[in-house]
Amino acid sequence: MSAVEANFDGIVGPTHNYGGLSEGNLASAKNRNLTSEPRAGVLQGLAKMKRLHDAGLLQGWLPPHDRPYLPFLRAAGFSGSDAQVLERAWRDAPDLVRNAYAAAPMWAANAATVSPSAETGDGKVHFTPANLLTTLHRSLEGGQTRRALNWAFADTGHFCVHPLLPMQPAFADEGAANHVRLSAGQGQPGVSILIYGREASEPWSAKFPARQTREACEAVARAHGLDPKRTVIARQARSAIEAGAFHNDVVCVGTNRTLFFHELAFEDRDATLGAIRRAADGLFEPIFVEVADADVPIADAIRSYLFNSQLLEWPDEDRLVLSAPVETEETRSTKAYCDAMVSGNGPIGRVEYVDVRQSMRNGGGPACLRLRVVLTEAERAAVTPTALYSDAVHARLVTWAQKHYRETLAPDDLRDPALMQESRAALDALTDILNLGSGFYPFQRN
Repeated sequence: MSAVEANFDGIVGPTHNYGGLSEGNLASAKNRNLTSEPRAGVLQGLAKMKRLHDAGLLQGWLPPHDRPYLPFLRAAGFSGSDAQVLERAWRDAPDLVRNAYAAAPMWAANAATVSPSAETGDGKVHFTPANLLTTLHRSLEGGQTRRALNWAFADTGHFCVHPLLPMQPAFADEGAANHVRLSAGQGQPGVSILIYGREASEPWSAKFPARQTREACEAVARAHGLDPKRTVIARQARSAIEAGAFHNDVVCVGTNRTLFFHELAFEDRDATLGAIRRAADGLFEPIFVEVADADVPIADAIRSYLFNSQLLEWPDEDRLVLSAPVETEETRSTKAYCDAMVSGNGPIGRVEYVDVRQSMRNGGGPACLRLRVVLTEAERAAVTPTALYSDAVHARLVTWAQKHYRETLAPDDLRDPALMQESRAALDALTDILNLGSGFYPFQRN
């Protein structure tokens, strides 16, 4: 069946800030408490979306979350008016306020794990929103993410949005950042590769936490009705996690037949590649593009986010295009590798560098910003229209961002009740632009 891969990018929120809340994310930690540029961040994201749409790819967007998330602060024991809650929390527990203001929902790769209708038991597109429970700030996202997915993919005849997995460490789930799908074509049955960092029974003995459990991968595969013979559950290399690859998409990306990965991506490289070949048997022959640590040291791969790139089927080009951050171009080893790669006759024929510096400084590259959803023509027609890119809505979003977003945001600005009111005004306006419906955001239900 004919189908295309759509990219639904998270719109960078009006309170985009560098909280440094994500343990194991080196860029996030390095830039903690620096002054961010929310307006530049959202415009960079919107420009990225426009570039792919203009090239002929199917592009969508997901709305930012309600920030600061006051229900969290109220649950932590703070009471009074919203302004009083914010003031009291900043006085007594400022780190909780930083978590309530987290900008991380922009990274839609963590929104959910998605399985296309060609592979699910009931022939629908399945979504399991990630519970993201390993880190406090990200554990606040699941409810709003599920609401956004139910808005964008409301047609239950074509789509199934599951509840989050149980909010227990045994089911720690980080979404599509630990999922790769390979196939002979987007509309064909393929192989789902689900990557985990630990089993539930294992103690956290690594330098940084392994965020995805094997049990979560297995639960998602069951819920989506995936064929066990076409599903590979593999372990991410502990050495990669300790080097700063907090999700597998920092060291691996794939589409169609091609898996592009670092030598240290998998704990047992040979067993993982062998399992992928067996799962693909009779469907297609996988193409493995492995980057040796000698050519691109793991530290350079993480610093440049070479693999946290979008691997795309570009219209009218017979080889794949890697949409990589400009940091990949600025890092000597990754630039040299990319130049050599595209000069050969492999599956990746071109690298296009994209400026998402505001996201990169907070720890997310081009691949972090998007959720991939494979859609047939009928499924595409069933998507909520305003969830899909249009030039008219894009223009309105640019004007909206220029009006509502601050040029800079310093760490102490989070204590200012005016920032909360500005953010709410922005999201109220966005509700109208995207037709999100009444009461979409928690603050709108007060």
